[in-house]
Amino acid sequence: MNPDPNDSGRVLGVDIGGTKIAVGIVDGDGRILTQVRKPMVANSTAEAALQAVTDAIDALAWSEQIQARQIQKIGICAPGPLDPRTGVILNPPNLPCWRNFPLAEEIARKFHMEVKLENDANAAALAETRWGAARGCRFVFYATIGTGIGTGIVLDGRIYHGRTGSAGEGGHMSIDYHGPLCNCGKRGCIEALASGTAIGARARNKLTAEPTRRSALLGLAKGEVTAVMSETVGQAYAVGDALAREVLQETAEALTAWLGNIVDLLDPDVLVLGGGAAAMLKPFFDDIRNRLPSCSVNPYASEIPLRMAYYVADAGIAGGAALYSEVV
Repeated sequence: MNPDPNDSGRVLGVDIGGTKIAVGIVDGDGRILTQVRKPMVANSTAEAALQAVTDAIDALAWSEQIQARQIQKIGICAPGPLDPRTGVILNPPNLPCWRNFPLAEEIARKFHMEVKLENDANAAALAETRWGAARGCRFVFYATIGTGIGTGIVLDGRIYHGRTGSAGEGGHMSIDYHGPLCNCGKRGCIEALASGTAIGARARNKLTAEPTRRSALLGLAKGEVTAVMSETVGQAYAVGDALAREVLQETAEALTAWLGNIVDLLDPDVLVLGGGAAAMLKPFFDDIRNRLPSCSVNPYASEIPLRMAYYVADAGIAGGAALYSEVV
């Protein structure tokens, strides 16, 4: 790929997850012009995983729909832990194929372009700040609520990394140190209480504790309590199921307590929530906003907007591209 000096700022955004790789071309206004999705081989060798990523990039960059010379830069999002300064993937649980793997260097060597690597939630936060729900804001807190909870902080146009690059793990802030054990080893993390995984577990626990209670959840799961997942809860809520509503209401209450802590710590301009579980919880956003002042000592908590993210399934692609829009 040879850079085009007349290019208007298009970037190749790459989103690497445990099961998929999404690659897209993003223009200078944050529009995703075209994209492809390919499977990731996270449990194979480091070389096989790298090949999967390069194949996905090739599938898009050499397609007949675009001209490869328009692309000069590649921005990559991946689960942490990783080091954005060196471009090294450290030891992410969802990518066991890579341990201390110099991903940015390998991709740069393959495609002869500048490459940046960033934690997926951090990059998504930057994309929302640059082009999305937090556009025009200086102090931004972003959370993606899905299987887990990832967060990112943007201050004056820059991702806040902290001293070592490990800052921003808001999903592992505990709001109940006697609470359920989180996969990280701590108790009562918001991820263990309000992620998509936690929503499914809360619903299953309620069904087990009240076996005679009627609920659409069981019908949707074909009578198998163990088959109830967060998506099942969303489907049941959509048809007016009372138990599903309880589950989501309790989840919203936990999120409110957590966001109150975030407000007290950061005093952000805006709170942005993304991810599949956040979309499910959107009907409860007004309740969260109204209750937030009671969970915060910040006298201006009621003025802080809570917004749904602009980028949903494409947050990683946009986030990768946004790495080249960061204030330096």
